[in-house]
Order: sequence, then structure tokens, then C-alpha cells
Amino acid sequence: MFQNLIHSNISKFQVSEFILMGFPGIHTWQHWLSLPLALLYLLALTANILILIIINQEATLHQPMYHFLGILAVVDMGLATTIMPKILAIFWFNAKAISLPECFAQMYVIHCFVTMESGIFVCMAIDRYVAICKPLRYSSIITESFVVKATVFMALRNTLTTIPVPVLAAQRHYCSQNQIEHCLCSNLGVTSLSCDDRTINSIYQLLLAWTLMGSDLALIILSYGLILHSVLKLNSAEAASKALSTCTSHLILILFFYTVIVVISITHSAATTLPIIPVLINVLHNVIPPALNPMVYALKNKELRQGLYKVLKLNKGNSH
Repeated sequence: MFQNLIHSNISKFQVSEFILMGFPGIHTWQHWLSLPLALLYLLALTANILILIIINQEATLHQPMYHFLGILAVVDMGLATTIMPKILAIFWFNAKAISLPECFAQMYVIHCFVTMESGIFVCMAIDRYVAICKPLRYSSIITESFVVKATVFMALRNTLTTIPVPVLAAQRHYCSQNQIEHCLCSNLGVTSLSCDDRTINSIYQLLLAWTLMGSDLALIILSYGLILHSVLKLNSAEAASKALSTCTSHLILILFFYTVIVVISITHSAATTLPIIPVLINVLHNVIPPALNPMVYALKNKELRQGLYKVLKLNKGNSH
């Protein structure tokens, strides 16, 4: 689609490729950042693959909550893989050039995965709400069918609503400047190079962030608010403590995810004296949650921990 779009508008483009410069202000020593970033990426892949293996092998984990966790693991790996290989190629092989179709495709896929992650957080919050607040009706509401329908709905919502982002970016006129002070093709980073008015791009980006992500966050806060209200009414202090412990860790990860999105929007919109800050936050936002999510969910979940011990023992047994 992007290839056709570029060819149909080729007369509009003066530049044939973009140059991803990496982190602004530290070009001379930015390659040193490749090691921690590569380790984070490796951790994200390993932890999420392990989560998928555990869920697949343990029959007791074939439940809606773990299906959503498995989908989140796939989304996390997809998000990290969309950006990290290119960033490492920039740092290790100086492969800074990226063609216009590649750049717009990366922009689209990043938006898809970020909004999909947001959608899965909503599904998981609803799942926990029904499990804690309406336990007797859980098995009739949160069924396999619900998981499939919710996932398909979120996938369609996110793939369709994010199409205008790269399409509008491709409509801009890039006449001379082609150096992007970033490690990835962010919408605002790319369109800031255009010679014509990019107001429509900024408006749609804000619209997408506030309507899609805003409504997701509102549903999550509502779900956890109702969970908190329900938990505080429990007579058993131990049960209340366990539910609060699980929900708090989930909520911290979720709020980190959304807070960073707000910070990125604000720092990109406002003139900043340290341009490296929004770029670094943007990159870390695509790598830290994929690395942390599986660990926090696994550490806080008894069934997953037991599954992990079994998988590790199994591998140990095979190696002898």
C-alpha cells in the first residue's frame, strides 16, 4: 500500500530517502547506548517467548486471562522488533538511510502495536474486574469466544484508525531536509521536515491519542476503581491484600505506558532545550514495557511462577 502511495505521489517528493541520525546531541558517542538497548531487547524477546511457552505447555493456564497475557507478549515482541533492529543497525553499521516506503511502513506498524497494547490492557482490566467483582458470572461472561471477539475488535480498530497517520505523512512535501533527529520514523519527527503545512498531521495525532488512548485509559481506571471499591469491602484482609498487590503492579505498568505517551506528546509539541529527552523517552517506551510486562505479571502470578519452574526443570532435565 505504501509502495503504491509513494509511486503515485513521487512527483511531490524531492528527497528519495530519510537519514535517521539517532539521538540528537550525542551522535559521536551514541553507539555506547547500543549495549543496554540490545540487552533490553534480548530480555524482552526472551521473557515474552518464555511466557508463551509456559502458557502453551501448562493446561491449567489455558484460560482467558492467560490468553490475553499471551497476546500482550506477541504485541510486545512485535513492538520491540519493529524498532530495535533498525536502531542497532544505525549504531553498529551506520545504516542510517531509510527509504520513504520503509519509513512510513515503520510509522504505521509502531502506531498499530502501541494502540494494540493499549487495547489489550483494556481487555485485561475488564477480565480482572469481572473476576473480582462478579466471580459467579465470570465463566459465562469471559469465555473463549469473548477473548476472540475482543482481540479481533481491537485488531480491526487499531489497524484501521492508524492508517491515516502514514497516509497523511506521505502527502506532505519533503523538499530538501531529510535528516531526522531520531532513531525511528515517528510521525511528528518525520512531518517536521516537510516544507508545507503539517497542521492536519498534528491534529490527527492528537485526536488519535486522546480519543483512542484516552478512552482506553478511562475504561482501565474505571475497572480498577470498581475493583478497589469491591476489594475494600472484603471481610478477609488476606484476600484484599492479595487482590490489591496484583492490581497495583498491573496499574503501575499501565500508568507508566500512558504517562510516557502524554510526556512524548507534550515534549514534541513544546520547544525543548534538550531534544534528546523526547527521543530517548520514545525509544525506551517501545523497549522497557515489553521487557517489564512479562516479568511483573509472572512474578505476581503464582500459576505462572509454577509454570516457569516446570519449564526450567524440563529444560534442565533435557540437558543432562
